Amino acid sequence: MKTLTQLTLSLTLTLFLFSCGETSQTTQEEPYGNPAAEGFNEAESDAKAIAIADEVMEAMGGREAWDNTHYIAWKFFGRDALVWDKWTGNVRIDAGNGMTYLTNINDGTGRAFMNGEEIMDADSAQNLMQRAKSTWINHSYWLVMPFKLKDSGVTLKYVGEEATVDGRAADKLNLTFENVGRTPQNMYYVWVDKETKLVSQWAYYSSQEAEKPGFTMPWLDYKKHGEIMLSSSRGERGMEDVMVFDELPESVFTSPEKPDLASLASQE
Repeated sequence: MKTLTQLTLSLTLTLFLFSCGETSQTTQEEPYGNPAAEGFNEAESDAKAIAIADEVMEAMGGREAWDNTHYIAWKFFGRDALVWDKWTGNVRIDAGNGMTYLTNINDGTGRAFMNGEEIMDADSAQNLMQRAKSTWINHSYWLVMPFKLKDSGVTLKYVGEEATVDGRAADKLNLTFENVGRTPQNMYYVWVDKETKLVSQWAYYSSQEAEKPGFTMPWLDYKKHGEIMLSSSRGERGMEDVMVFDELPESVFTSPEKPDLASLASQE
């Protein structure tokens, strides 16, 4: 009888511990959230501006969807065609002047071609890789800036409520930069639509001291690509052939021959 009681207590204790283990494992799971990039100036950013940035990320599809997006392709202002592997940093740029850049923006390696002929001079090729990265920095920011409101080097301030040029109610944010990119002296104002929580307008200033913006443009024509939202129109200018891919052949980033992305998209 004593042995049976001990066995019963042992089984009860085992089941209790197993149950506790399951509960502990479940409660430890945390929401994906929208963590800031390393180097984001959270200390000098406004809590309200950060909260709005998180709402923008959610409206764009969410941080998890953004992190899981593998390849993005687009044509910038009808001129330069880009394909970006977000996971590896590989970038292909087919420029309007006949140049093709196959580069990695993380380590600066790559090759350059003019009308299909590789540029073999080492110094020229290295300079062209720097040019390719500058092109990617500029062209990608015009497409995916809303995903980068809490990027490294950014200070984010809440300015107040201000309607856009077309009269829509919005919250206005101020973005300044420090020690990042090619032009850290630049400054932006960004309007976030109060209803949709999507960026609806932006204004660019060459420096924080500039009195007038270099431009003020709308963000229009949002569409879902893969699991994320992307805006293609900037008013009179815009992006064309915006596509998101889960898979692409390696040759996209290794061959000077321009890929038929439309055909690849139809196969997905």
